[in-house]
Amino acid sequence: MTCMTLQNSPRNINHPRKGSSIKVEPIRRLDDIAAIKTLLAHNPRDLCLFTFGINTAYRAGEILSLTVGQVAHLNVGDRLEIKQSKTQKYRSATLNRPVVTSVQVWLKHHPNPNADAPLFVSRTGKKALKVSSVNAMIKSWCDEISLAGNYGTHSMRKTWGYHQRIQKNRPIPLLMVAYGHTTQAQTLDYLCIQDEEIRDLYDLEL
Repeated sequence: MTCMTLQNSPRNINHPRKGSSIKVEPIRRLDDIAAIKTLLAHNPRDLCLFTFGINTAYRAGEILSLTVGQVAHLNVGDRLEIKQSKTQKYRSATLNRPVVTSVQVWLKHHPNPNADAPLFVSRTGKKALKVSSVNAMIKSWCDEISLAGNYGTHSMRKTWGYHQRIQKNRPIPLLMVAYGHTTQAQTLDYLCIQDEEIRDLYDLEL
């Protein structure tokens, strides 16, 4: 299963054929990340959601499970623990400045900032956003900045890992732990960088 979009098909690329699947990609270019943030600059909820997603290894469903009370008191460098939806085990993340700042700004606009209220509420201001809604939102944002490829909720956490590897050269075993993967190959494939790193092996001129 590759990280490329399906080609030469009359179908929408976001709807794979029955029995097949299509993998979403990380957002590889920092300029594209900046463009999405600019697009969302006047929508504090969506900017906070995007910023949260690309700065942690949490799944969208895990982020959407957060309540206001779980994050309102957090500062830069504080740890947040969320129960993983797949394993039911807790996984922690240390929050950086972009996440904390975006949360603080969003809470100033939150329609119901009570401790037990969902952090990311729907338009009604009562219920939490759904993963399917966020998936459509991400596709829309990428489309609006003319970003070619296939993107969805997993693109956010993939973007975090991709840039940890490409920008910071974080070791794959460390990223394996963050993602809860069992093999290095799984992590490389998940981040859509396995082919890139194998290709780079041939840069050596002997």
